Amino acid sequence: MKPGSGRRAANRGERLARAAAICSPGSKICPPQRATELLEAIIEPGDRVVIEGDNQKQADFLAASLAKADPARLHDLHMVQSVLALPDHLAVFERGIANRLDFSFAGPQSRKLAELVASGSLKIGAIHTYLELYARMLVDLKPRVALVVADKADRHGNLYTGPNTEDTPVIVEAAAFSGGVVVAQVNEIVEHLPRVDIPGDWVDVVVQSPAHYAIEPLFTRDPAKIREDKILMAMMAIAAVYEPYEIRRLNHGIGYATAAIELILPTFGAARGLKGKVATHFVLNPHPTLIPAIEAGFVEGVYCFGSELGMERYVSERADIFPVGADGNLRSNRALAQAAGQYACDLFVGATLQIDAQGNSSTATKDRIAGFGGAPNMGADARGRRHTSPAWLRAGQQAGDSTRGRKLVLQMVETRQPDGTPSFVERLDAIDLAATAGLALPPVMVYGDDVTHVITEEGVANLLLCRSAKEREGALRAIAGDTEFGRAQSPEMTSDLRRRGIVMRPSDLGIDVKDATRDLLAAQTIDDLVACSGGLYAPPAKFRTRAAAAAKAGKVT
Repeated sequence: MKPGSGRRAANRGERLARAAAICSPGSKICPPQRATELLEAIIEPGDRVVIEGDNQKQADFLAASLAKADPARLHDLHMVQSVLALPDHLAVFERGIANRLDFSFAGPQSRKLAELVASGSLKIGAIHTYLELYARMLVDLKPRVALVVADKADRHGNLYTGPNTEDTPVIVEAAAFSGGVVVAQVNEIVEHLPRVDIPGDWVDVVVQSPAHYAIEPLFTRDPAKIREDKILMAMMAIAAVYEPYEIRRLNHGIGYATAAIELILPTFGAARGLKGKVATHFVLNPHPTLIPAIEAGFVEGVYCFGSELGMERYVSERADIFPVGADGNLRSNRALAQAAGQYACDLFVGATLQIDAQGNSSTATKDRIAGFGGAPNMGADARGRRHTSPAWLRAGQQAGDSTRGRKLVLQMVETRQPDGTPSFVERLDAIDLAATAGLALPPVMVYGDDVTHVITEEGVANLLLCRSAKEREGALRAIAGDTEFGRAQSPEMTSDLRRRGIVMRPSDLGIDVKDATRDLLAAQTIDDLVACSGGLYAPPAKFRTRAAAAAKAGKVT
């Protein structure tokens, strides 16, 4: 045995001995009122700690318990987590408990994060894509303590994660097999689990939280809020990308433009004879706005990062579409879905806050450090891919490469953000942010050389067909509308790019702008989605209306 090879195991034993003094005698179960005491016992100063904070479900009780710790006992922690969603995620930095962070996404806390970085209270190691962060948890960001969350546990520590498995498996494995300590927050402790998602011998301590864990309906978009410009963009996406490239396997982000695509597949898509030819296999959460396309027979399969509040019964009843276990509930996995999104999909559809003259995009602005999420992973050409498809091959051919294919990456963005700020800029704010935040590189979300198409309400830019940086810039300026960026384009260049099919206006695609109306939406309200689901979809309270409430009571209106 090499010198020191048992040191980590011995230290783990010491931590578990301290935990045992706090847990119920002979048990893995810690009383919730002693959660902060438990964390002070098992975490040591300077530790690397992972808190499960997914897009949706949160280990919120454990996060709050850690934020209450005594900074004299716990300090200089290195936090590693996929999403900064809660105020408590940053409270540990404000209170001096932690001082270093590696993460992926900070949407809800992006402004506060920027303030803490500017004040010197927090040092960012790196901003990662999800899959990149998970990979590093297994290599050089191994956690000494992992704080995770599940639906249920038994007295042996076996965990049932239910529909929202998300990050749990990769976090637990990263800690349990590197001498770390795993603590799980659960909604309830039961005698028998519906299924075992995490084996009990990987889990050291279980805490039943006083309230069910926090979870947000992040992927729900109300059809009533989809405007005509989003519908027009969706029509162009189908006509310029889905149809000609025969896109069958895809992932897209959340937003009203992509929700519009889902909702016009059964109408606009069906009228173009595309059923069975496009959008048959998705990698995404169970979007409620995908219900009409599923019921119309467009969708053959959906692999999920996580679940979506209110979609549980619908998903369980559509086991031929979703990955449903013998227990009748969804099994999701964010890490595997990220891998599927990169290698098994021909198209990624995303959105952004800023795009520069070469198509580089970022959601980071001068006063917000938003992070990336999964976009850089799924919005990148997978150079290791070797299987072919018509879409992949055609994209490669258009890019001028006869030796390999190309993944399609589509950015859908209006020429101006809702507050009137131009989406197209000469210089990304991310460049200045890198300097102020001490980052080695600007936090570019999707690099321009990975982007193949950009769609605005003005038209489509097919960057695959561009053969120079000047042409790429011209194509983007041509669809930037009445912005300073767009006005820098010469009409002659735009005409030339349209003639060559690099820039396409709606009329070039055979689309009449007057046809882009809400009548194309297969569901125009949340109530329509409930009805289309046969009453199986139960919208969360903030989306619920009279008809949805009636459906929840067992009556479909």
